[in-house]
Amino acid sequence: MKRIGTRMLLAGAMALPLAGVAFAQETGGGGGAGNVKMPPIPNVSQAMLSGAGKDSKNFLHTNGNYDQTRFHPADQINAKNVKNLHVSWIFQTDVRESMETSPIVVNGVMYVTTSFDHVYALNAQTGEQIWHYKHEMGPITVYCCGPNNRGAAVYDDKVYIGTLDAKLVALDAKTGKPVWTTDIADPSLGYSETMAPTVVDGKVLIGTNGGEYGIRGFVKAYDAKDGKLLWTFSTIPDNTVGTWATKDATGRDMHRDIEAEKAALAKNGDPAKTLGGGVWQNPSVDLATKRIYFVVGNPSPDLDGSLRPGDNLYTDSLVSIDLDTGKLACYFQYIAHDVWDLDATSPTVLVDVKGKDGKAIPGVLHAGKTGYIYVHDRKDCSLIRYSEPMVSQKDRWTLPTATKPLDPNAARMFPGANGGVEWSPIATYPGEGMAYAINLEQEMTYTVDSAPYPNGKLWLGGAFTNVPGGVQAGNVTAVDYNSGKIKWQVKTPQPMIGGILATGGGVVFTGEANGWFKAYDAKSGKTLWSFQAGAGVNAPPSSYMVGGKQFIAVAAGGNVQIDSKRGNSIIAFTLD
Repeated sequence: MKRIGTRMLLAGAMALPLAGVAFAQETGGGGGAGNVKMPPIPNVSQAMLSGAGKDSKNFLHTNGNYDQTRFHPADQINAKNVKNLHVSWIFQTDVRESMETSPIVVNGVMYVTTSFDHVYALNAQTGEQIWHYKHEMGPITVYCCGPNNRGAAVYDDKVYIGTLDAKLVALDAKTGKPVWTTDIADPSLGYSETMAPTVVDGKVLIGTNGGEYGIRGFVKAYDAKDGKLLWTFSTIPDNTVGTWATKDATGRDMHRDIEAEKAALAKNGDPAKTLGGGVWQNPSVDLATKRIYFVVGNPSPDLDGSLRPGDNLYTDSLVSIDLDTGKLACYFQYIAHDVWDLDATSPTVLVDVKGKDGKAIPGVLHAGKTGYIYVHDRKDCSLIRYSEPMVSQKDRWTLPTATKPLDPNAARMFPGANGGVEWSPIATYPGEGMAYAINLEQEMTYTVDSAPYPNGKLWLGGAFTNVPGGVQAGNVTAVDYNSGKIKWQVKTPQPMIGGILATGGGVVFTGEANGWFKAYDAKSGKTLWSFQAGAGVNAPPSSYMVGGKQFIAVAAGGNVQIDSKRGNSIIAFTLD
């Protein structure tokens, strides 16, 4: 993924009724916040977090629950009445820049984050601000793909965030004031944090970004009370060579020159110390087995495989480790020796799936930048099946060339480095055996320009560049994960990044880079409702209930990675 320049415009935090904002909506009407008493700040117990999957009132995890299904059981909003959905309130943050936050809601209090690590506590019924925290950034921040923050975690009386300068911060949930701060890694070496933490059994789990800077990736666990480090799992083992695999998870030849790689290994040794392997998104947590599941990003440098011979373990892989010790349980590598930046980034999802014998077993899903949904056996990480491709595979394994970007002879790759499914979390409808994903297609040229490790600076080993006038498109796709068959697909005019939500009312919600936020029928894919937010809706939606009403909330702030229009709004919708 390519680093793009950043910008920050102050907008002034405020909650607005619908009448004060010029937004367009295809169906639905107006509304306002009203005068509602500010809710008390609640504590969040482990029992609440563990039971989040059945909690129709709250949205307690980045992806809804520890299984990360992004299925919210509330059904007040359904396929028949969603056409009446309208804005209840809009909150404008202080930062007009890329927004990827997933609103966390607990007993009427909402926590959201912005780029540059601002955190807001809001009245989830009215959008009124309770408190605001602005992280005081250190002297060094290095980050790929925008100054994003994907959300907060809540536990007991604290709110937790990771920061661009590679810190973990615990805030007092009642005041927003820091309780403790821990250094996760050295940002001068390319480490940063954009992912949301996960809290379970008194541990705060967080990975690291920086796969484009020659880091050595990890997942760490900290004590939720005081920030003490409990264990570290390195996503790059000491021996990264692997089995010299020549085919990817779908059986396609990846065109590796194994003899050249073996010669490079003999000459230069194992590249483990600078091999990348960041972790972009939350792990899923199997509470019964005390194991967590996550995916690992690209090797570094991204496009130049000559400096990193071997399979480059555990990059581009599903990994499971023990929650209490951080010890490896199992892994499965999707792409060995990746030279296309097809890192695994979208969060894992735990659901029961049909095994190879047709019997239900505990499974784990991952939606790849390759455009497939992979279905695994949770016990040993083995691959059971993969879906039909959700995007074109036309030039999937075209090797990068030693040419200048956009040279007529430069290698063209389609659908490009961003996806398939980028970091965007999928949603599932477990009772129906359905998974819902948003995809993107961007035609790019791939070029190699070998350079030595630059000591924590951007290290792509070349460039990937959008082709002027080339394909820039996306889709919303529903997949039966027990068969791998695509059930329906809706094309979109621009690439899709952000996330998706399924609800008990048979509706799925997702947004587009052009500002449209839409509701689809979960069974047919029919568009049921649309709202124009005025900026790219490139964040995962959340659902909750307060005051007897179901709300759908989403951030509209645009996105650096696909350069969609920036904004600074959190928008909440209700039926009345």
